[in-house]
Amino acid sequence: MKIALIQESMVWEDCTQNKKNFLNHLNTIEAGTDLVVLPEMFTSGFTMNPEKVFITMEDDYIEQLKKCCKENDFALSGSIVVKEEEKYFNRMFFIQPTGEVSFYDKRHLFSLAGEEKVYSPGNDRLIVNYRGWSICPLVCYDLRFPVFSRNTTSEYDLLIYVASWPDKRIYAWDTLLKARAIENMSYVVGVNRSGSDENDNVYSGHSQVVDYMGQYLIEPQVGEKIMYCQIDKVLQDKARNGLAFLKDADQFTIAKKSQ
Repeated sequence: MKIALIQESMVWEDCTQNKKNFLNHLNTIEAGTDLVVLPEMFTSGFTMNPEKVFITMEDDYIEQLKKCCKENDFALSGSIVVKEEEKYFNRMFFIQPTGEVSFYDKRHLFSLAGEEKVYSPGNDRLIVNYRGWSICPLVCYDLRFPVFSRNTTSEYDLLIYVASWPDKRIYAWDTLLKARAIENMSYVVGVNRSGSDENDNVYSGHSQVVDYMGQYLIEPQVGEKIMYCQIDKVLQDKARNGLAFLKDADQFTIAKKSQ
C-alpha cells in the first residue's frame, strides 16, 4: 500500500482557507497512492471554540472530499470538528474511493487544554477494511493510552494517529509511536501538523512511518511537506507468524466513557 502523509500548517480557525489549502494539496498527490492522511483538526487548528468551526457530515466539503477520493482513486483520513445532535466531536473520518465514509470520535480528550469541556468523547474503536488491510484510526492524545490501541487478536494491520502535537512534547510523540508499533506488531503512521497557533504552540511536525519492529520507514520530518511510503502486509504477516508475540497478549475489555 502506498501512503501519502500531508504535514501542513493551518490558518487559525479559518475553515475557508484551510479547506481550500488541503484540497489543493490533495490534487497534487502522486498517481498510484492508496491512502492519504491529514493532521488533526486540519480545517481549523486545535481549537476549543467548536461553535466557530464545526461542520456536519452532510456538509458540502465532505462531498468535495468524497469526489476527490473517487477521481484520484485513493482513500482519505483526517480529523475535523463535527456537530451532531447538539454535541461537538473531534471526529476522524475515513473516506474510501467508493464514497463510503466511516468515522471514529476521539475517546481520550486532552484535559490539559480543556478539550473534555467542549467536546464529547467517543467510545468505540473503529477498524476499517480497505484494499486487504485492516486499519485502526486514532487521534493525538489517544497515543498516550496503549490499552485502547492494543492489538490483542491481530485485529488490525495498520495503526494511524493524526495529531496537533507541540514541539515541547515532541520526544514523547516520537517515542510512543515506536512503542505502539513494537507492542502491536503493526505498521504505524503518525501525521502531525506544522506551524504555530494562537495559543503560542509551535509544531515542527515529526510525521513519520514506523514498521512492525519499530524501525523507521520515514524518519520524523520537519516543516510543510508531503511524504510517501510503501508498506507491505506480506512482510508484516511473516514477522507476526514467526515471532507470534500477539498470541501471548492479555485479554481484557474496556469500559465505556461517560457521555
